[in-house]
Amino acid sequence: MENIIFKKALELNIEIILNLYNFYVTSTTATFDHNPVSREELLQRIFLAHDKYQTFLIFYQGKMAGFCFLTQYRKKEAYNHTAEIGIYLKPEFTGKGIGRQAVTFLEQMAINKGIRVILASISGENTASLKLFQKMDYAQCAHYRQIGEKFGRFIDIIDYEKILPFE
Repeated sequence: MENIIFKKALELNIEIILNLYNFYVTSTTATFDHNPVSREELLQRIFLAHDKYQTFLIFYQGKMAGFCFLTQYRKKEAYNHTAEIGIYLKPEFTGKGIGRQAVTFLEQMAINKGIRVILASISGENTASLKLFQKMDYAQCAHYRQIGEKFGRFIDIIDYEKILPFE
């Protein structure tokens, strides 16, 4: 889609990212945070100046539609070729194929950075994300039942992985 542009996020973009993420915190079970996260906490989860793990703003038809990222899976050397993926779109931009393009974009970036495996950890109630990663040929590798509690409900987490072609 030529209407989608990815721009590397900078620290001056953190408030835009934080506001969108906190919308998901307060309104959905897509994230299991119970309270809005702080700027500092978000900066520990996503990377803005890292060479391997990066965050991007997503623009659709000239409007900021959301953000996506690859982040470090775990802080151990053994996991240097694994990353976790995240995509957050403004509600009015869902269902337009943007998520699919974001996954494709991040997969190519991962291959270029020597990442071999991408993991997606998704709330069992987030049916749109579950369908997206299934369509993108991610394999379900775990299903944790009732592992998280939010809004008075116990919710599953379903993990997906994709092993990328190694260059």
